[in-house]
Amino acid sequence: MDALAQKPSLIGINQDQDLIKPTREEAMNAVRTLLAWAGDDPRREGLLDTPQRVVDAYGEWFGGYGLDPAEELSRTFEDVQGYDDMVMLTGIEVESHCEHHLAPFIGKANIAYMPTNKVVGLSKLARLVEIYAKRLQTQEALTQQITDAINTHLKPAGVAVLIDAEHQCMSTRGVGHRHVSTFTTKFTGVFKTDQVLQDRFLGLIHRR
Repeated sequence: MDALAQKPSLIGINQDQDLIKPTREEAMNAVRTLLAWAGDDPRREGLLDTPQRVVDAYGEWFGGYGLDPAEELSRTFEDVQGYDDMVMLTGIEVESHCEHHLAPFIGKANIAYMPTNKVVGLSKLARLVEIYAKRLQTQEALTQQITDAINTHLKPAGVAVLIDAEHQCMSTRGVGHRHVSTFTTKFTGVFKTDQVLQDRFLGLIHRR
């Protein structure tokens, strides 16, 4: 018997290791299993509709998998009337879930880029954050993905990203420390080589 055959089968993975999206009913049955494992009765009145609600919520929380960041950044504008300084958005809400415990982490993202010959609509940057946040994440990976997408599709002279978030996998379980902020940063191009520009970016965040 080969190694694959010895492993227990997983819902959504076939013998060739291809990912197959479970049906809605399979997802709801998985929720019922977790409710029973937690020690409750999924058949009691208060929990009868819980599997449906959880699956609907997962559709919202993880809706980023069905969206394409490239599409959001595809429409750009070249007429900027000679503007040659950074474009910055602060306080973009981040609502994501850690891939280790499926617990939420919530905070703010701050983004700046130095355009070369084109800019993108401001709402598109906020949407970019949302697309990546609505996936299973680590904060480090989220920071890198946002940076990479802006670099790839806008080709700016530099990008700066700072995310400040509180992780409920730390505050509601394990060490149980509340109100602990996690900061992740990524600087590329001129934001990495020009300390004055980097300090300006950080200073504008702290002024809010």
